[in-house]
Amino acid sequence: MNILLVGSGGREHALAWALSASPMLTKLYCAPGNAGIVEVAECVAIPATNFAALVEFAKSRRIDFAVIAADAQLVGGLWDQFEAAGIRALGPSKAAAVLEGSKGFVKDLCAEIGIPTAAYRRFRDPATAKIFADTIGFPVVIKADGLAAGKGVIIAASKAESDRAIDFMFEGGFGDSGHEIVVEEFMDGEEASFFALSDGTHVIPLAGAQDHKRVGDGDVGPNTGGMGAYSPAPVLTPALEAQAMDIFIRPTVEAFARKGLNYMGVLYLGLMITRNGPKLVEYNCRFGDPEAQVLMPRLKGDLLTALVAARDGVLSGFDLRWKDEAALTVVMASKGYPGAYEKGHEIFGLDAAASLPGIILFHAGTEKRDGKIVAVGGRVLNVTATGKDVAEAKARAYDAVSRIHWDGCFYRSDIGWRALKR
Repeated sequence: MNILLVGSGGREHALAWALSASPMLTKLYCAPGNAGIVEVAECVAIPATNFAALVEFAKSRRIDFAVIAADAQLVGGLWDQFEAAGIRALGPSKAAAVLEGSKGFVKDLCAEIGIPTAAYRRFRDPATAKIFADTIGFPVVIKADGLAAGKGVIIAASKAESDRAIDFMFEGGFGDSGHEIVVEEFMDGEEASFFALSDGTHVIPLAGAQDHKRVGDGDVGPNTGGMGAYSPAPVLTPALEAQAMDIFIRPTVEAFARKGLNYMGVLYLGLMITRNGPKLVEYNCRFGDPEAQVLMPRLKGDLLTALVAARDGVLSGFDLRWKDEAALTVVMASKGYPGAYEKGHEIFGLDAAASLPGIILFHAGTEKRDGKIVAVGGRVLNVTATGKDVAEAKARAYDAVSRIHWDGCFYRSDIGWRALKR
């Protein structure tokens, strides 16, 4: 099969790495890719935002299947455009991608079908939002309704912080994603991610992981797209994974079907494990980043076969197996991230790090310029390690991290702390 992968980040490199091992693969293209993806795929200089050019490229190269990796493309309707052109693709459709495109929709769906989640209300003006935030108590969670690159959530510890967060969103702090906001109660507990694959009727579990959203050690500072992750996550016991499927994921897919929406593709379930049981934090409609970077090294089966089966509605009886070993990834970022960050610095030590046992380097924000690998993104590298357990994977990952540097790079030093604390 000729495959087109759309995207350029660390998640896309992990997916490209897994897809490149498929016995079904004839040729793998990635648009636009990065300096790491070029090692396993032919990268083409088409921005992921140029839907028309992506469709034309797919037609000209006789692409058999397109893998759309990121939320913005799915919410924007790229799946629909590929399918309209006769190119099979991993969804969901634009209509079904509302699962990630609107946090308010998801909260309303939870209320409709009885999925446990935090108490909330949706708002289109700041005054009423501030009144509700005052009544719900502090800390309080303020969310932009739409996409915000994983950063559209502010946890406000006081009325002053809450008011500032609400004003920030309505004044365009997260662009158009903040034209409507959700104000919800703060849930105290441990957060984890669980993934499943749906063909619209049948759903199969994938695996779980635990992300580190805050920029600083000890989970302090602003939210980011994710500073590291590990899998499996000890907090996700077999019983909790069964609940994830039975209480959250299957009812959601069934509810979509009743609404006439065939939900086909990845379901990324964000769970908060509270004293009163698991509750939904959010849904996403694609693999996580950096969770994909720890799921793909643990996957035993063929990723491409599974994704095509989801698209073709034949997941019934399908089973994906996972390695018992752990995987952990450390995100190396550029100075200033998650705000404005520096670009263009040469990265040193990549070969030395990659030569260590159990190490895979997934590139995120990199480019090759004049034969040199340079940092061009906020999140630049995902230094991923496997090991017999999280402790060994962590030790290997940080050994590799210590070999890599560029001007202004930084990273968290405590990825995996929750698993090790247990």
